[in-house]
Amino acid sequence: MSTQNLLVELFVEELPPKALKKLGESFAGTLAASLKASGLAGADAVVTPFASPRRLAVHVTGVAAKAADKSVQQKLMPVAVALTADGQPTPALLKKLAAVGADASVVPQLKRQPDGKAEALFLDSVVAGATLADGLQKALDEALAKLPIPKVMTYQLADGWSSVNFVRPAHGLVALHGDDVVNIKTLGLTAGRTTTGHRFEAAHPTVTLRHADSYAEQLATEGAVIAGFDARRAEIVRQLTAAAKEGLKPIDDDALLDEVTALVERPNVLTCQFEAEFLAVPQECLILTMKANQKYFPLLDSHGKLTHKFLIVSNISPADPSAVIQGNERVVRPRLADAKFFFDQDRKKTLASRVEGLSKVVYHGKLGTQGERAERVRAIGHAIVQQLSMATLPYTVDAEDHFKVLDSKVQQAALLAKTDLLTDMVGEFPELQGIMGGYYARHEGLRDGVAIAIEDHYKPRFAGDALPRNHTGTVVALADKLETLIGLFGIGQLPTGDKDPFALRRHALGVIRILVENNLPLDLNELIQAALPAFGERISDPSTPLRAFFADRLSVSLREQGYSAQEVDAVLALAPSRLGDIPRRLAAVRTFSALPEAASLAAANKRIGNILKKAEGTVEARIDAALLQDAAEQALAAALQSVQPQADTLFEQGEYAASLQALAALKAPVDAFFDDVMVNAEDPALRANRLGLLKTLHGAMNRVADLSRLAS
Repeated sequence: MSTQNLLVELFVEELPPKALKKLGESFAGTLAASLKASGLAGADAVVTPFASPRRLAVHVTGVAAKAADKSVQQKLMPVAVALTADGQPTPALLKKLAAVGADASVVPQLKRQPDGKAEALFLDSVVAGATLADGLQKALDEALAKLPIPKVMTYQLADGWSSVNFVRPAHGLVALHGDDVVNIKTLGLTAGRTTTGHRFEAAHPTVTLRHADSYAEQLATEGAVIAGFDARRAEIVRQLTAAAKEGLKPIDDDALLDEVTALVERPNVLTCQFEAEFLAVPQECLILTMKANQKYFPLLDSHGKLTHKFLIVSNISPADPSAVIQGNERVVRPRLADAKFFFDQDRKKTLASRVEGLSKVVYHGKLGTQGERAERVRAIGHAIVQQLSMATLPYTVDAEDHFKVLDSKVQQAALLAKTDLLTDMVGEFPELQGIMGGYYARHEGLRDGVAIAIEDHYKPRFAGDALPRNHTGTVVALADKLETLIGLFGIGQLPTGDKDPFALRRHALGVIRILVENNLPLDLNELIQAALPAFGERISDPSTPLRAFFADRLSVSLREQGYSAQEVDAVLALAPSRLGDIPRRLAAVRTFSALPEAASLAAANKRIGNILKKAEGTVEARIDAALLQDAAEQALAAALQSVQPQADTLFEQGEYAASLQALAALKAPVDAFFDDVMVNAEDPALRANRLGLLKTLHGAMNRVADLSRLAS
């Protein structure tokens, strides 16, 4: 069957830039999938999406003018219902045949086949393949219906009477199969071969497409449009890199790059600058206002410091770009002046003077104000410092003084951490909360550790973000995240499905990262219990669901880091609450799994666990040497007595890999025990002693991880 390549384009008014990439991918993907499902395109068809501010398009290779006919077999009804005793069709069968477009003449050709416990009649028929016009119409309708449109608008069609709903008014439709137009319609438009190029740069107002394969080339040469989203993005990156001279570098921001790509059809990067005096304002403020409000690319020096130069991506390429450059410089100046004004005004009040204002800011209807929240964070921070100090006992006078100083810094940072929410700068740019608090704290001359803690207490803000840089920031960040999690879980505000309005999954991962990557000697369960009193009677105890939530987040995080499901399951089965130990436990499990004895010991461990589960009554981990009658059980008891102290000592020292490796010596006596010894002996005393031996062995083997989870 001969095929041609297909091109479909919907020409519209300016699409929402933040949604353009997803709109383009959805349009192309859904339309192509529908063509493949109808047999008009092969499974190996190459699908190329196009998306610019004013068009959604897709190019599909190897599309047939008509899908191949298909043989289908349709079940009609049970034979007992379809035929009389003498084999004649019943009225029920004739009615069913009429419903599927057949009559009594096909009865002799019906097939009798088993269907469960009875026989049924089946009708073989040939279904004509879809024509391209019909299949493409269906595919286009489906693609438009499934577009992830952020907000639908209603507009009137050219006839003056009809109206349709779509993301933006549509003005043109192209459908080319090779060089032939496919007759399809949508949104009051009929397909043709004419599209529109760039508003200002196109050589001709319209572009008449010769062939489906000439789309991108003709739009580029005649229409001055780079139709492909990825191609346009790559061109912007190329121009940004070329324009950043003198060792400068444009800020790296994928979201900004995607948005700018969605705003232009023919990018032209130009260099602009602003007055150097504005650099006295924190660079985060200037960068944010240039990115968020103007879609500019600030230029940084080799040390990451902001310079007074920035790059713009224009949609026009005049011979003399000075007017464009001066216009953008004129537009950005008031924005930077506003940032400077906010910064100067905010510094006229201390952070401490803003604490009282937090009591007027509602945090949550059931959890009170930001002021009450700050007090809870202080209380939780104090509890964390106490647990850290207890974990290091016995400690010297110097260590005691260290924890007193740490607690003092934590209390001050926790009290002031949220006060920048009341500043003009954070009011204008909420993304700067914490960052501005750090700047204002340093301006006031507060201890540097406190200023850093205020700045860092939201960290890590996202996957891959840095952790707090000092001990004070670590404690306050941990306290802040625990306060959020415990409080919201305590009032029943748990994440459901993909809905997580309070970002509790992110907060939980933050707690996990802080505990694990800093290897803190803190018990997560004890932290939760120590934090509960800060809430008084406001909440119910959320410990159980919160522990399960942490375990789930931890499991997901570890698998994403490359650990196998078996390794993660083996370690987390013991529910270790010292999360800082988990990386070493996982490394130990991985090392153990590579030993030649590992598979046999894991299988034996699983067998022991099953035996102990089935045992009647409580099994004590106790061995009476006088009741060890069989040579194999005597050998196992002796081997266990020899190996266990060494394994336990290594475990207590945190040498988890060595502890597990020591257990490898038990393989031979364990194998011999199961080959030669009947555990469930008739003598109750003998049976209890053998179960006690297995219980002791089971405990020794499963201190680092549940080794039975490694059994295949």
